[in-house]
Amino acid sequence: QVTLVESGGGLVQPGGSLRLSCAASGSIFGNSFMGWYRQAPEKQREMVATISFYGRTNYADSVKGRFTISRDNAGNAVYLQMNSLKPEDTAVYYCWASVIGSDYWGQGTQVTVSS
Repeated sequence: QVTLVESGGGLVQPGGSLRLSCAASGSIFGNSFMGWYRQAPEKQREMVATISFYGRTNYADSVKGRFTISRDNAGNAVYLQMNSLKPEDTAVYYCWASVIGSDYWGQGTQVTVSS
């Protein structure tokens, strides 16, 4: 069983930055993936960025060059550094982990980009 807790969301002006953190409790093994998804109002949840246990990353085209995902395997944590934020980045951001074929989700943290 894995529990994920996000932090770091909030209100930021366009062009600003935020850093999301996700702390995982439980067993995160070597074949695991972690990442971030987001869901805007009236839209489907979409992948933002994922990272393997060994550091292989994958980004949505809409965030490439602006967002950076990183992972602390010793601390069972994953981070999302978000720069040059745009209003269209406004969404609830969810931490995700895939461990031995099972998916786990955090409760979500709101990110609002507005002037």
